[in-house]
Amino acid sequence: MALRMNWSVCVVGLSALGLGYAAGHAQPDRRVFEIRTYTAHEGKLDSLNARFRDHTTRLFSRHGMTNVGYWTPVEGPLAGNTLTYILAFPNLDAAKKSWDSFRNDPEWKKVRAESEANGPIVSKIESVFLQPTDYSPVK
Repeated sequence: MALRMNWSVCVVGLSALGLGYAAGHAQPDRRVFEIRTYTAHEGKLDSLNARFRDHTTRLFSRHGMTNVGYWTPVEGPLAGNTLTYILAFPNLDAAKKSWDSFRNDPEWKKVRAESEANGPIVSKIESVFLQPTDYSPVK
């Protein structure tokens, strides 16, 4: 029997198990990765992808975030309304500073407002910060 893993379900599972960042567990100068899963409102995934493609990824880079990859499920209940992506940061403090800077960026505020002119496009956001293990090929 083949085992199929749904990336978004894995993210939810990791979050539920508490395997994300916990105070005192992250090494302050060690690279961290953030896995984010966005659930789009019905019929809004194309708008969400357009916002990322046309604006958000560039703005992330401007604020010190490394774009690792972006994925959408090809089958199952999450196909058609889910975007999962990974960002990398030098450490957890840098991640927090980057997110604060991004959220306060006037261009981001404008892009978000324009993309949501007909209502919100995201209904749910899940996030987990992870550090690579000593045997991980990605560090």
